[in-house]
Amino acid sequence: MRASVLGLGEAGSLYASGLVKQGWTVSGYDPADHATPPGVVRASTPGEAVDDAEVVLSLVGGSAALSAAESVEAFLHPDAVYADMNAGDPAVKAQIAARVGEDRFADVSVIGSVPTNGEATSVVISGAGAQAAARVFAALGAEVENIGGRPGEATARKLLRSTFMKGLGALIVESVAAGRAAGAEEWVREQISNELSGGAGALDRLHDGTYKHAKRRSVEADAATALLDSLGQRPILTRATAELHRGLADAAQAPVEDVLAGYAGLAVANIGDARDRMGMLDGGIHSLWKGARLVGRARTVSVRSGDNLAVQRAVAVSQPGDVLVINGQGDTSRALIGELIAERAKARGVVGMVIDGAARDVVELERIGFGVWARGVSPAGPYKHGPGQLDVPVAVGGVVACPGDVVVADDDGVIVVPAAEAVAGLLGGRAVEADEAQRRAAILAGRA
Repeated sequence: MRASVLGLGEAGSLYASGLVKQGWTVSGYDPADHATPPGVVRASTPGEAVDDAEVVLSLVGGSAALSAAESVEAFLHPDAVYADMNAGDPAVKAQIAARVGEDRFADVSVIGSVPTNGEATSVVISGAGAQAAARVFAALGAEVENIGGRPGEATARKLLRSTFMKGLGALIVESVAAGRAAGAEEWVREQISNELSGGAGALDRLHDGTYKHAKRRSVEADAATALLDSLGQRPILTRATAELHRGLADAAQAPVEDVLAGYAGLAVANIGDARDRMGMLDGGIHSLWKGARLVGRARTVSVRSGDNLAVQRAVAVSQPGDVLVINGQGDTSRALIGELIAERAKARGVVGMVIDGAARDVVELERIGFGVWARGVSPAGPYKHGPGQLDVPVAVGGVVACPGDVVVADDDGVIVVPAAEAVAGLLGGRAVEADEAQRRAAILAGRA
């Protein structure tokens, strides 16, 4: 019996090794520098890997699943079974089936931890090739649930489970981090462990696995969000889970010790160019004095036109490094802030304010070095009656800012970078800055 495994990462290697133990002849392909499991023949091309294989297992990750199928469709044996084991959008499974052939395709969803259970991890299978694939996984010792049906139906089952499992891992990460910040990490871990049937081992697996597989799981969580949406269910926690995974994956891109410090000196224009001009506030929001600059995390405020009661509340609870981002409804008839409130904010470590509304005392703001970007200036003071909201998504200058987003502002204007994309925004801005420096040098040297 001959099998091929596309993708020799952690899961792919475990399945390849399991097939070798069953006496199969196994070939594998992976363009990444993953180690080749003992007994597996590593192919130099995808086509070579699947040549004469009776079973092909694809474990390349959801984002590469379709391209992997396209790379081998012309080389598959007429009787081969193609088992796609990647978690992702159920609709993509149908596209893959159409490429490799509906009659040979099996949608295989792994239900459980492959690092823990290896090739014997339970699976749910759908698609026309489900019965043939089921025999393979049963031989590997897996509990198999063959639900028949169409490509994508097994994946939909997994995504329904993911709304809980991925959310649980994300919740553990958030809870443990909060415990660490409060100096009570071990106590929090013990509380969680006591509530899990697997105890501390289950906690560590969910916690550590969330960090380790954040990028892949963010794709899966996004797909789960879309599935719940299509079912008419509001994916509140699932959407938040996806965001947390994206943030962990973003942070893992590069070892940036202090993300905010990394943005210091980086031009808003360069960050905007790297982000396809997304997140840049409209030109009506401008610096009230020349040379002002800020980098910080958004502390968001929404107020009624001309009323700053919520702004005062925000100042009272602000932390060092915060930027007050205020939706003042675009009203420039009354100033929401002036010198005195700016002094209080600065004393608490607030690095500046971005206001879709008006401010006043411009000369004094410059004197104390407090940066304010606003839509206008008005000498008229604000009302102080409310209502207002803190730490909610706000629309400012045509851009939605959420609590914790990175805010960078200079003489050109303001950009908001989502918290889950902070490192990517930093790396992209630096790349644009370096490219411009090279082109400028070439121009000055007469080479361009």
